[in-house]
Amino acid sequence: MRRGRIEVICGSMFSGKTEELIRRLKRAEFARQSVEIFKPSIDTRYAEQDVVSHEGNAIPSTPVESSASILLLGSNTDVVGIDEAQFFDDNLVGVCNELANRGTRVIVAGLDLDFKGVPFGPMPALCAVADEVTKVHAICVRCGALAYVSHRIVDNEKRVLLGEQSVYEPLCRTCYRKAVEEDKQKHPS
Repeated sequence: MRRGRIEVICGSMFSGKTEELIRRLKRAEFARQSVEIFKPSIDTRYAEQDVVSHEGNAIPSTPVESSASILLLGSNTDVVGIDEAQFFDDNLVGVCNELANRGTRVIVAGLDLDFKGVPFGPMPALCAVADEVTKVHAICVRCGALAYVSHRIVDNEKRVLLGEQSVYEPLCRTCYRKAVEEDKQKHPS
């Protein structure tokens, strides 16, 4: 009998979330378990189909519009992987619970905070219902401490803005507060 579970990998950008997701999924494939990987269809930064880490490691995936598709497409699978979970609708929590209750191992990776340091999408609820939460950390590009948040370095207030190192930088709590103050001085409201 399969024992379902939910594993969440969270942290800031450049912390290795996707790298860890790919590592766990490849281990499951090596163990001859059936694996399905999903990502939000809006994430086309590196590839239309594949989940790709910042380090360039990749694994084939299925882009989907909503979390409901994951439940349909991943129903008879040993392991379901989900990348960029913060971009999915809030129903993702119910989908992950349903899959885990059916005996599926669900591994979810995503940003826990947005660029303003606010809990992002379904990630807080996923952390609450998870059997295991792994918080990974990038290194603050300003002081070398463990990063806390992905600071946006371009002038754009949209909550969802896909980007890389030209758009975001990982910062620790102290450097993030300083950066927010610097941003306020550059762009007073």
